This record gives sequence, C-alpha cells and structure tokens, in this order.
Amino acid sequence: MTAYEVNIPDQIGVIVLIFVQSEKHLARYLHLIRDSPVYPVWYDSNEQVLSLPPIINSEHSKINLNTRNIFIELTALDETKLAIVLNIVCIMFAEYCEVPFTVEPVRLVWPDGKETITPDLSSRAMTASAEYINSCTGVSLSALEISDLLKRMTLEAQPSSSNPDEILVQVPAWRPDILHECDIMEDAAIAYGFNNLPKTFPTTNTVAQQLPVSKLCDVVRREWAYAGWVEVLPLILCSHDENFAWMNRKDDCTQVVKLANPKSQEYQVVRTSLLPGLLKTVRENKAHPLPIKVFETSDIVIKDSTAERETRNIRHAAAVWCNKTAGFEVVHGLFDRIMAMLEVPRIADEKKESAKFGYYLREIDDPTFFPGRAASIVYRSGAEEEELNLGVLGILHPTVLTNFEIPYPCSALEFNLEPFLKAGKEPWE
Repeated sequence: MTAYEVNIPDQIGVIVLIFVQSEKHLARYLHLIRDSPVYPVWYDSNEQVLSLPPIINSEHSKINLNTRNIFIELTALDETKLAIVLNIVCIMFAEYCEVPFTVEPVRLVWPDGKETITPDLSSRAMTASAEYINSCTGVSLSALEISDLLKRMTLEAQPSSSNPDEILVQVPAWRPDILHECDIMEDAAIAYGFNNLPKTFPTTNTVAQQLPVSKLCDVVRREWAYAGWVEVLPLILCSHDENFAWMNRKDDCTQVVKLANPKSQEYQVVRTSLLPGLLKTVRENKAHPLPIKVFETSDIVIKDSTAERETRNIRHAAAVWCNKTAGFEVVHGLFDRIMAMLEVPRIADEKKESAKFGYYLREIDDPTFFPGRAASIVYRSGAEEEELNLGVLGILHPTVLTNFEIPYPCSALEFNLEPFLKAGKEPWE
C-alpha cells in the first residue's frame, strides 16, 4: 500500500531543493512547488519516500537491472491527459512483463471516499457510417469490408445488426487519437492504401487566379527589384519590445495580437509593422557592403472586434535604406516611383485645396523617426472629402538604430497597399 500526501519540506526527510537547483534538467520544474508551503510526496507502507512529484524520484525507488516489479505513478493537472499517458505507458511496459500484456491495477482512494481503479484499459464504443467513409475515400466498400480494414488498424469493428450502413467500432485505450468519425475514416483509408484510392475529378470545376491584392504586391515587388532593392521575408512573429519599445512606440493594447503562451521571448506578438523585421535583417547583414537596400510586401495583423476572428490582416509595403548617409531622398524617390506605376499623381502644394485624387507628404512628429525628418503619406482616392493616412517615411531615430545594433544611419518607408485596390468583385464571387 502506498500513500500520496502533502507535507511541509522539513517533514519529508529528503534534502532535494539544493540538488535540484544544481541540475539543469530538473531546475526548470522547480517553480511548480518552490513557493508552495507544502510539497506532494509518495510514501510506501514503511513510510519510505518513493517520489517527490513532479520533480524527482528517490534513490530507494530507482530502477536497475535487477528490478522485477515496477510501480508507475504519474502526476498531472489534467485528469484526461493523465489517463491517456498512463494507459500508453502501462501498455508499453506490459509488453516486457513475465506474462506479456498483464497489468496489475491500483485502487485509488480519494479524500472524499471515492474509489477508482487505474489504469482504465477499457475500450470506447463509437459508430461510423459506411456511406460516409465511401464518400470521403471514393471507394465502394460494404460495412463488412470496412470492418476488416479497421481491424488491421487495431480497431475492433463489426457491422451493426440493425443498420446495414452502421459500423460498430471499439477504440482501444492506446488509441487516444481517435476522436471523431473522420478519424475512423482516415484509418480505413490508410488500411486500404492511399495509393490505391481511385483518382477522380471534382464534381465542380474552378479556375484558380491571383487575388487582386497579390497582383498589386507583384507590381511593387517588380518595380522595387528593378530599382536594385532586395526583397526579404522576415517572420510575422516578433517580440513585444521589437514591435514597440525598440521602435520608440507605446502599446495601447488596442491593436496588437499577443500570443497566450509564447515559446520564447522572440515570438510574443504578431507584428503591427514591417519595419522591425527589416531592421533585424539589416542588423544580421550589416557586414555586407553598403548600401543595404531591403524591402518587403506582406501582411501585418491588428485587432478588429467587427471581424469574425476579431483580427484583420492588412497588406503593407516597407523598405529600409542603410548607408553612411541617411538617404531620405532615396526612399522618397522609391515611393514616388511606385506611385507613378500605380498611376497616382503627386499633389503639388498649390493644388492641395482643390485636388481630389493623388498623394502628398505632410510633416509629422513620430518618435520612430528623427525630429523634423519624418512625413506621413496622405492619399486622396477621388471621393468627396476623403483623405487617408497611408503610412510614413523618414530618417530613423538614433535610439531606434541603437536598439537594433545598426551602426549606420537609415531611412525607412512603410505604407498600406490596400487603398489602391480597384473596386470590383473578388475572384470567387
């Protein structure tokens, strides 16, 4: 008989924390119990410590070549996942038992008096439709033939006696991946052989074509590549600091999409600007000959409560020039070139009051850029009294360059491409 208890560290009788802190493989789990006033511990019938879950087992319960009896204990926060792992581990160990595939169950007594027997290796009952499986795979098999295929995939199956289309399936404990009828269909297809499935044309014919926004991006890519600039493809995820603090921007928590459980600090948010990725590219290639001329046309993501998924992708174009001189006139000319290709005229100062279609630059104060060296791009689409702020261009602030470890001055440009899309039906409409 074993006991699973909680005790204060002094009562456990093992000096474990100092050892665990020095073990790099164990120290990462120490935070789970470090600040707890009591620690979970397993005792055997002689009050000998067996394990200090979820950190370490005791030397007393260590497995060696002479071990003949194995007690399997698992600790988890999710009872469903715990049962799945326990079943699979027990079945794998059972293969090597003296009597193969035998497991001695354990009776658990809970604090409320409830008793359960583990592991629960009973199978789960599911049903599948022969018609559904045939329609998905393109074959014409009877329920009996499909049952034979499923048996080859470790599933006990037989046709229903009351419904010729229904297949009764028993899912064993070691197949937690079988969740829905489509999983049963997939197993039947694997057993039949994917290469043996009939190849047929779809019942509906469609002709693929580019999205309008992709065609527009191709115009930008082509012209900027002709101008001698290099296209780069940074990742759409970045750290929160790269997206805001390093760019001298503040997070108002209304736009950025944050990852709930990021794998690392480098991938915390979905970018709201293309410039951090371009600046990281310049940083990693600063040993290359100057000037460094890079650009990107891709999506940023912002929050949008009106959208189905409460987020929205926006297609942007951005470019960074890095040289011994700032080169503001270079990015200015690059932007003018793409406006000329899109047939959008520049609005002269004397026509700003009357012109309804075109673009012009308006000086702004943006902490990302050097004071007095930044401008917003204002676009008039032709509609009455409609002005859109497309983006910005200017010379990057020295603190931004320092944050990205770039030793040379840089000029940058970023603007929204979507207002230049011509009105009309989408390809699928």
